[in-house]
Amino acid sequence: MTERPANLPDPVPDLPAGDRLDRQGSTKATPDSDLRPAPEVPLDRSRAASTWTGLVIGVLVLILLLVFILQNLDPVTMELFAWEFTLPLGVSLLLSAIAGALVMALAGGVRILQIKRAAKRR
Repeated sequence: MTERPANLPDPVPDLPAGDRLDRQGSTKATPDSDLRPAPEVPLDRSRAASTWTGLVIGVLVLILLLVFILQNLDPVTMELFAWEFTLPLGVSLLLSAIAGALVMALAGGVRILQIKRAAKRR
């Protein structure tokens, strides 16, 4: 057997079940409930997590749009009032969708302003 050097402290004594050492090294009796693991608390969604999710979805949509445009490169002649121009089919459909979204946003913005004015009057 090897001898223990003199400068090492005494080993920690075995404690009975339910006992633990406090910060000063004395034992304290603890209830058995302290020995059970704490229940996991679900984490709330954060702004960073929502932003990250939105960015990932946005990148996936952009990739789908790029594939759509690249697969629809056939030239199409467009006429608007007196102007006539040629664009790839995918680009013209994308511009049409953007124009429709802008019209929808304009109508929604007008409705929001109406609701705000009505709320201020009350």
